[in-house]
Amino acid sequence: MFEDFQQLDVFRPGVMDLIVHLLVSMACGLFISLVYRVTYKGPSYSYTFVNALVLLTMITSVVMLVIGNNLARAFGLVGAMSIIRFRTAVRDTLDIVFIFFALSIGLAAGTGLTGVAIVSTLLVSLVIWLLLSSGFGQRLAQRHLLQIEYAGEFQADGEIDKVISAHSRWRKMINIRNRGDGMLDVFFHIKLKRRTNPAELIRKLRSLEGVRMVNLFFDEDENSPPSTI
Repeated sequence: MFEDFQQLDVFRPGVMDLIVHLLVSMACGLFISLVYRVTYKGPSYSYTFVNALVLLTMITSVVMLVIGNNLARAFGLVGAMSIIRFRTAVRDTLDIVFIFFALSIGLAAGTGLTGVAIVSTLLVSLVIWLLLSSGFGQRLAQRHLLQIEYAGEFQADGEIDKVISAHSRWRKMINIRNRGDGMLDVFFHIKLKRRTNPAELIRKLRSLEGVRMVNLFFDEDENSPPSTI
């Protein structure tokens, strides 16, 4: 078996092969980075990560060209890469998806599978765009955390509860905290009605007697800041 490995022909790409593979990987990497820019909705967008996707695709292609079908080079590369430690934290799980996406396309381009690289780039990008633009996987009814700063004696079935019930499909008071200065912090979990404007709910609550401040926290992946009035 070991003799069979030794008899494998070493793949020696020519200059034109190298240029074609790198151009294909660069084009696919640019397209992947463009899809990332269009679909990204998180709080920590980084243009360096966008550039890294292009370079990662090209470098992976070069790695595959260097390895070819030489097992010694493959094991040597594994040993060399094992000494590198990557300590950059990936904040968004979708970033990991794009990293593997770029790696996979670079592998295809580097091994000469140009058609696989191009078609896979287009189809996977289309699926990513459809999933993110359609909001696939999001909750059908979004839940919010409502915080009300109230001065005075709070009544569970008072005007505040009436306003909340008029704008929400479901509500539950989860906590009341006495701040010690005559102020209470009252917390609700609520699900707003479909056509309810959160800003309208906040304005009506703020207009009630005794209400000093209203915070509405959105339970979203984008970690958007609370609406406050």
